[in-house]
Amino acid sequence: MKINKITQAITALALAGMALPAMAQAQDGWYIGAGGGLAHTQIDRFEITADLNNAGYQVTDLQEDERDFGYKLFAGYQFTKNFSFEGSYYDLGEFSYQATTVPTGMKTGELDFTGWSLDLIGMLPMTERSSLYARVGAHNSTSSVEFVGTGAVNVITPSFRKTSMDHKLGLGYQYQVSDHFAMRLEVERYSMDDAVGNRGDIDFLSLSLLYRFGAPSHSAAAPPRDRTAPVQAAAPTEQYCSALEIQFEIANNDIERVNREHMLVLATFLEKYPDTKAVIEGHTDNVGNEADNMRLSEQRAQGAVDYLVREHGISRSRLSAVGYGESRPIATNTTDAGMQANRRINAVIGCATDIEGLQPLPARITLAMELEFDTNESTIDPKYRDQLEAVAKYLQTNPELTATLEGHTDNASPDIAQQVSRARAQSVADYLVREFKVDRSRLSVEGFGGTRRETYNVTASERQENRRVNIIIGYPE
Repeated sequence: MKINKITQAITALALAGMALPAMAQAQDGWYIGAGGGLAHTQIDRFEITADLNNAGYQVTDLQEDERDFGYKLFAGYQFTKNFSFEGSYYDLGEFSYQATTVPTGMKTGELDFTGWSLDLIGMLPMTERSSLYARVGAHNSTSSVEFVGTGAVNVITPSFRKTSMDHKLGLGYQYQVSDHFAMRLEVERYSMDDAVGNRGDIDFLSLSLLYRFGAPSHSAAAPPRDRTAPVQAAAPTEQYCSALEIQFEIANNDIERVNREHMLVLATFLEKYPDTKAVIEGHTDNVGNEADNMRLSEQRAQGAVDYLVREHGISRSRLSAVGYGESRPIATNTTDAGMQANRRINAVIGCATDIEGLQPLPARITLAMELEFDTNESTIDPKYRDQLEAVAKYLQTNPELTATLEGHTDNASPDIAQQVSRARAQSVADYLVREFKVDRSRLSVEGFGGTRRETYNVTASERQENRRVNIIIGYPE
């Protein structure tokens, strides 16, 4: 019987897969899934014994089978990152007992429990891929009970069947394997009526596979407005526009060295065209709550405005800052690279017509080479020698340039993070001087500890990416 239930689950899933895509693909947020696992209930020994005693039988032995394989098929719609509605069909298996009596006889009973449910699910993101969730819902269930008597035991009514509405609760953990697939581990409790007036619960521990239709969830966000500037056809004149894109590290709103070249290009454009204005837009990934992300995006945009005013003398009246939080992603938030792309600012700037023509700044290399390290170590891996030699040659070919070496750590103890990060940067500087004869006066060293993370330190590979030294080429003003 249990093998038949597994076969039924596979067959029903195939039918659901054929029936739902046409509807699901029409809207973002639709998903389907299937799961199976252990269903468990508690058979009331006292009630069974009392019923047989009242009928004139003495129970000498009572055996129960309180566990079975159960399965469910579900479909749902995720309408925000925190909430979804979900409907399911389930079969929680068969539970039975066998009572031996005096006078000599036997009574057996079997309970089947199937039905459908509608749940509201609340999600609590823990990392970019994993979430805890809780569900509350109602189920419409059919309970079927079959009784068989042998020997001296006589069963007057051998079967009962009842359909009723009741409630259910659940807790679970979800891991997003990819943009489309996720795994769930959860436990649910179904309150039930066994068709002969007895109340009870069935607990269901299951492992499920979920498939999400359509593009990744970020596609549901409002699309960024078209920033393509119109090009006017004018004979002797040319149309010049400028745009800026700078990415940020986690929970950071500083303008770092590697981005100052971009700011210089923007400032040069604004100085060249004093009638233009710029709107600086700040954005974040989706880790954390919406209010904090909105605040951080506003701080990033305002930080860029303040930098242009302070360092390049741009009039504050020509600049405005706006934060969009996590509402306008340009990449998926299910990967580190996608989240890094979403932590950014953009500058949207009016176009200018220049009769004389504008010569753009010559291309200049802004190097942000990264060297990774083992935990709490500052030894340079030999695999970086060729890259460091290329940096040294570039510095020797361009004697007016300098280099800043920035050291970083993962989530090491704050007491040693600053020390380790600076030691890493110093190790790279010493290597350039010792191996390639770079003038030490052209190298500066800084340690930032764990304050400038590129990833969230959840996995070993993410912590590895945060243990790094950046080499940033500086140009004379």
